[in-house]
Amino acid sequence: MTARRTTRIRKTAPSPKPAVERRGTPSSGRITALMLGQGHGFIRPKNDLKVFFHRSDLCEGTAFQDLALGDRVTFELFEDAISGPRALRVERPRSHR
Repeated sequence: MTARRTTRIRKTAPSPKPAVERRGTPSSGRITALMLGQGHGFIRPKNDLKVFFHRSDLCEGTAFQDLALGDRVTFELFEDAISGPRALRVERPRSHR
């Protein structure tokens, strides 16, 4: 008797593509609405656009609960074809409100 050697072919999942970092246009504006329980709000830049942001869009070191209506913020304006304008990398300038 001869021993039969079997080779198993391992199927591997394709390696995930690296996440594409979304970038937008540098902008600034004031917070006009905050939905604390839902974790999002809206910013109004100088061009009277209503821009959505989520707590996950805040820069590191910026806490959602520390934001207030009327706060001046800087952000990157990202035009999403499906959901409209969105603010990325939102933060309060270091100087003051």
